[in-house]
Amino acid sequence: MNDRMLVHKVYHRLSLLCLTPHTLPFKPVQFPSALSPAHVRARPLNGTVRSLRTTAVMATSRLRNLVPVNAVASEDGSGGASNGSVSSTAATTALEDEDSTLGVRYRLPPQEIKDIVDAPPLPALSFSPHRDKILFLKRRSLPPLAELAKPEEKLAGVRIDGKCNTRTRMSFYTGIGIHQLLPDGTLGPEIEVHGFPDGAKINFVTWSPDGRHLAFTIRFDEEESTSSKLKVWVAQVETGIARPLFKSDEIFLNAVFDNFVWVNDSSLLVCTIPLSRGDPPKKPWVPFGPKIQSNEQKSIIQVRTFQDLLKDEYDEDLFDYYATTQLVLASLDGTVKEIGPPAVYTSMDPSPDHKYLLISSIHRPYSFIVPCGRFPKKVDLWTADGKLIRELCDLPLAEDIPIAINSVRRGMRSINWRADKPSTLYWVETQDEGDAKVDVSPRDIIYTQPAEPLEGEGPMILHKLDLRYGGISWSDDSLALVYESWYKTRRTRTWVISPGSNDVSPRILFDRSSEDVYSDPGSPMLRRTPAGTYVLAKVKKENEEGTYLLLNGNGATPEGNIPFLDLFDINTGNKERIWKSDKEKYYETVVALMSDEKEGDLPIDHLKILTSKESKTENTQYYILSWPEKKAFQITNFPHPYPQLASLQKEMVKYQRKDGVQLTATLYLPPGYDSSRDGPLPCLVWSYPGEFKSKEAAGQVRGSPNEFAGIGPTSALLWLARRFAILSGPTIPIIGEGDDEANDRYVEQLVASAEAAVEEVVRRGVAHPDKIAVGGHSYGAFMTANLLAHAPHLFSCGIARSGAYNRTLTPFGFQNEDRTLWEATSTYVKMSPFMSADKIKKPILLIHGEEDSNPGTLTMQSDRFFNALKGHGALCRLVILPYESHGYASRESIMHVLWETDRWLQKYCVSHTSTVNVDPDASKDNSGTVSKDSESKAIAASGGSGSEVSNTEHEGFDSLPRINC
Repeated sequence: MNDRMLVHKVYHRLSLLCLTPHTLPFKPVQFPSALSPAHVRARPLNGTVRSLRTTAVMATSRLRNLVPVNAVASEDGSGGASNGSVSSTAATTALEDEDSTLGVRYRLPPQEIKDIVDAPPLPALSFSPHRDKILFLKRRSLPPLAELAKPEEKLAGVRIDGKCNTRTRMSFYTGIGIHQLLPDGTLGPEIEVHGFPDGAKINFVTWSPDGRHLAFTIRFDEEESTSSKLKVWVAQVETGIARPLFKSDEIFLNAVFDNFVWVNDSSLLVCTIPLSRGDPPKKPWVPFGPKIQSNEQKSIIQVRTFQDLLKDEYDEDLFDYYATTQLVLASLDGTVKEIGPPAVYTSMDPSPDHKYLLISSIHRPYSFIVPCGRFPKKVDLWTADGKLIRELCDLPLAEDIPIAINSVRRGMRSINWRADKPSTLYWVETQDEGDAKVDVSPRDIIYTQPAEPLEGEGPMILHKLDLRYGGISWSDDSLALVYESWYKTRRTRTWVISPGSNDVSPRILFDRSSEDVYSDPGSPMLRRTPAGTYVLAKVKKENEEGTYLLLNGNGATPEGNIPFLDLFDINTGNKERIWKSDKEKYYETVVALMSDEKEGDLPIDHLKILTSKESKTENTQYYILSWPEKKAFQITNFPHPYPQLASLQKEMVKYQRKDGVQLTATLYLPPGYDSSRDGPLPCLVWSYPGEFKSKEAAGQVRGSPNEFAGIGPTSALLWLARRFAILSGPTIPIIGEGDDEANDRYVEQLVASAEAAVEEVVRRGVAHPDKIAVGGHSYGAFMTANLLAHAPHLFSCGIARSGAYNRTLTPFGFQNEDRTLWEATSTYVKMSPFMSADKIKKPILLIHGEEDSNPGTLTMQSDRFFNALKGHGALCRLVILPYESHGYASRESIMHVLWETDRWLQKYCVSHTSTVNVDPDASKDNSGTVSKDSESKAIAASGGSGSEVSNTEHEGFDSLPRINC
């Protein structure tokens, strides 16, 4: 959950920003004004609904030519690109008037927001196996909606681009630059990978084990079908010269599941489309019979609300058509050999000594109620040239995995090669039938076995676990670390074992709560072996005995994270802190070990690490830090992505909930803001709740006050440019101590946390108490709707993106709730803002992707919630984004979301004047909800409509049509 609360930072680092007109290879085409790129439904003040349905069917070839820049209506309604921001009330009214005459069109946000989103993207970095070269992988901007609008097949939980024979919505690189990492830490001149046609989309860039070659795929957007399919290319690292791997023009990559893997320095195993494959199966005009599912065996099968599942026999045939792969062994010298029969291969893993292949595949019978990850699974062991040695397992269809957290599939799972051995397998088997509710000891057993065991030699038990298996870090026969954990208790343990000795008893190294970030000792760093695997990095001190590991930790403290690197004696438990972040101004982290290419223990004086460094105002740069001098060499000099916000103000604030739980949040203020001079600002609170087992853990500080403010394309921090105060990620802990279930007191704790956050920003004088908005995405949207229902006195309006609002539609669990609707009916109902739609009187903006694939957040959730709100006279607006999934990707959609959000904030937060006086003390019952009597009085005081906005202010909104496109 903590990772989700930091997603805006990660999203910034990995996000793709948008195209500019001069980079487009074809002439922009404007949307006809009659077409509506977004569904917008509004509920007017007077309770009537004016609706207009316009259906536009556009061929794929036409959608290809729709370009985001001129297809987006500008602020002045001209349909062209905007030359400046328009933020006045008059401009807003003009836009609403245009909605009534032209229909709803994609909009651009104010210029100060648009400029940040349009900032050039930074490249991704990839280091060579020997750590002597760096790839700069150049990235594109936000994709146009036309790319998302391409046909896709939704099969078995997978969305497939039939034209490319890969997953849909794949991002790509536009170029590859190679730099030598010089001894002084500087970069040599760029060698550009060249030889492929201009406009190629590059994916799956990988180094050969010896670092002398790169392999990658290219594709194009062409009408002719074969041009869109992926071809494998290879490039020489020294020269940058690239060429196709296959001499034949008829061999294409099948990347629905796996793609390709280096099996040695000069050969690749490639998933290809079978040459004998014909045209896709045709859907019969008349079905062969009804669709029938049966449970006459009375099996207990509980599944969550998975999406994009197979529906009938035609879907099964279509899934087989696109997913079936022919494996091909291809050498750099042009030799090509098909190995194995065509099948639905899902993964291929060469052994460290390159003698064997671990091949996984799925097969029929398929299922209509679970995705392909639960289909029957077969794991085989092959020789490197494709001869079957033996079948390791053939697992049956797994529709009946219990919904309890930590439940798993029965049979062999997590089958892998030992990283420290040439060709030794290990795997795990559950002892509780995969059901986390079954109390048994041991719960998991880890087995190991050579690839080709001697006759009569069975698997050897490596270790037994009472919690759920979580992985192994290998070193050698004398040392490996085994991890186990259990969600219900948050317990996590690390074991020290000696894989090659039965005489040495396993011992516990760490036994702690996963929630207790202050006690986190860090994670052991791994080094790359010559075979290309990763093992524990053991360090040796000069003239000293002992086995030392490198522990890389976040360093959580009450003052924020102070990352560290410890030298840890695994035998005595003694630690020596050999590096830590500068806590006064900067936030630094250890990214990777750079001195890892040699065998044996690493002398401490030869240690070399890659670090990142940033501050509140300085964006992330990367450094090489070398021992013993610990001298740092800066290897990147990325420009500030949004210099207009370089002097923003950031502070980590602490405050207390009324039940004594300590809370934290990050407060951002606009550049140049002075509270004594400028007074309180409108404020946007953006958060995401999390579950905890203890008050102490919930109150711990996470994050750092010195981290750079990463701003993604839909980040709440964009409104710093609009002079908002932003309270980002205030902790909303939902605590269930002991045997208590956290969600049984969800509403009460949610409201208490929000009250504490609002009181803090008001106390500081940075937020106007009548101009505080709340928002969130996914579970944060669920939070937003609940707060408007149960704490209307706190917020002027809300923004809820891609949420779920009726928990009875997810009856077999949601988020971290693993009780069913029938086991916790009251909790499901009380938590559902849909059930409290009659209590929501503050303006709420609902946004949802029309093709949301996330389990639980079906688009229907927002549609039905909007209808419930409208049926009770709520001031609400629903925006459905065509072709978008759970997160929004296209430039048109993202810009429109920002426009909608800014419009909502300007109208119902900045310009908000409260006419409904809700007394928080008098109007709340024990659960934090507003009583119906107090609501009635408040509504009567405002004229009986239940809305705080006057008719005059609402006229433009009243005329917005409902348009389907």
